[in-house]
Amino acid sequence: MKIGIDARAAKLYRGTGIGTYTFQLINSLNKIDYKNNYLLFMPNSPGLDINFSKNFIINNIDEKDATTFWSSVNIPNILSGKDIDLYHVPQNGVGLPKDKKCPFIITLHDVIPIRMPETVSDKYLHIFNDELPKVLPLCDGIITVSEFSKQDISKAFNFPEEKIHVTYLGAEEIYRPLNKDLCRHIIEKYYGISDDFILYVGGFSPRKNIFGLLHGFSKLLSKSPKNLKLVIAGKRGESFKKYRELTEKLEITDNVIYPGFIPLEHMPYLYNCAKLFVYLSFYEGFGLPPIEAMACGVPVISSNVTSLPEVLKDSALFVNPASQDDICEALCNGLYNKPLIKNLILKGLLLSSELKWINTAKRTLEVYNDVVFSKNN
Repeated sequence: MKIGIDARAAKLYRGTGIGTYTFQLINSLNKIDYKNNYLLFMPNSPGLDINFSKNFIINNIDEKDATTFWSSVNIPNILSGKDIDLYHVPQNGVGLPKDKKCPFIITLHDVIPIRMPETVSDKYLHIFNDELPKVLPLCDGIITVSEFSKQDISKAFNFPEEKIHVTYLGAEEIYRPLNKDLCRHIIEKYYGISDDFILYVGGFSPRKNIFGLLHGFSKLLSKSPKNLKLVIAGKRGESFKKYRELTEKLEITDNVIYPGFIPLEHMPYLYNCAKLFVYLSFYEGFGLPPIEAMACGVPVISSNVTSLPEVLKDSALFVNPASQDDICEALCNGLYNKPLIKNLILKGLLLSSELKWINTAKRTLEVYNDVVFSKNN
């Protein structure tokens, strides 16, 4: 087969969920598939840090099309004359050509804009409400990242379940247990963090429930050492001001640290330094940060809704994200219940060892073959 992949997100959005997914999928396909030929559509700029095999060819596209796929869902004539057997758009169908010349697959990670429209930008909401209904009839298959998302996508868009395929994600190889002293030295040097801390990594969207985390942590401080910190890492979104205001209102400013966006190369050190990782989202299609934390040997607390119980199985301590008291109790157990902590670490390491990007690529190849075979028969 000759497989085309819109690889722009791997370059332009590396470090985000969609960017990481696209990069790791391409990287892993490159490691396992020497039979099929791949044509990767990329920005006309320095390429990915991947040593591509001979069956991978880069097709540069102009800067206008390369950098604005969040504004448009159509790249005119991108497939003209390419003789492709299958074309895959990993970023929720954004950028899928409307002139169909071969079977199409998109990866649709979730339907958050449909379920929680108040938590996304107007531009993203427009894509889901106005553009995706036009894109989906062109699709011969959808890849998604959990059984929960599969059911939710099918219900939201009335799309046949048999054409939705689940491929779980995985932690990158950089996430593993490291020397704690080295990690603490690096984190203190670059971010000034020397005390014990609870960690959250992810977006600042209201669906991430940072309000609930702050309230639960505030309650915990009355039972914990006064130097315990909560580190809320990630690019500061529009909601950041509200979180700072709540931090001040709860009088926990000295205990909450907002270091901003953490470069990828520092993330393993940050995870390894954490006493506990917390992920209290109201909605997730998969939830990659808890798997990354588990791979680093850190106990994880997770909300008990949407895809998270399916993905994390029995390897996390689950909590009702709407209950501040439950959050506080879980934080306390996750920090001080030694038998529980040991159990969570061991189960987390086991689960993260099973969720690998190579497995994602293998399953994706199966989907490619199934879709092309079905189309030709």
